[in-house]
Formats: sequence, C-alpha cells, structure tokens
Amino acid sequence: QVQLVESGGGLVQPGGSLRLSCTTSGGIFSFFTMAWYQQAPGNQRELVATITPARLTNYADSVKGRFTISRDNAKNTVYLHMNSLKSEDTAVYYCNARKLQQSYWGQGTQVTVSS
Repeated sequence: QVQLVESGGGLVQPGGSLRLSCTTSGGIFSFFTMAWYQQAPGNQRELVATITPARLTNYADSVKGRFTISRDNAKNTVYLHMNSLKSEDTAVYYCNARKLQQSYWGQGTQVTVSS
C-alpha cells in the first residue's frame, strides 16, 4: 500500500515563504506523477502543480511565478516551494501520487497566510 505523508505547513505572513514536503512509501516513487492540490474552506480541491517522472512541470495560473514543484527520487519526496504567499493561498495542501489508474493521497497539511 502506498502511503504519503505531508509536512511543512504552518502560519506565515503575507509575502513570506514555505516549503512543503511529501514523502512516499510502499511504491516506486520514480514512476509516479506527483502533484499538489489545495482546498480552501467551502471550496473544491484544486490542482496547484504537477511533476512527471520526466520532471515536466505544470502550474495553476494563480501560482505561476511564485510556486515551484520539485522531486528528489532518492528520497522519495516531492516538494512545493511557495514564495510571495498571499492570503488567498490559505488552504489545506494535499499531495497526490498517480500512475495509470492508481491514485493515492496524503492527509494534508494546513497553510495559513495571515498577518
């Protein structure tokens, strides 16, 4: 069974930075397309960024130029580097691992952007 554990969330002031981490176990990490999603209260879960096994990346328009997704296959870990954070980035951030019809989720980590 594939398990994903996120970390790195917290409270940060507007304009600040955070780095989220998601470490996987139970599967071949390098074969997965990894992604980060965000879910704000009352909203649907939305895609933030993806990175393929070939390290091709894609971003939601709302985070382009501010967030960077990366992966370290040796550590079975995907990262989301978040800069210039805004109050509207406040959400629970979920990590997702996907391969063919298989999809796995982490438990989420809270990011709160507030002064």
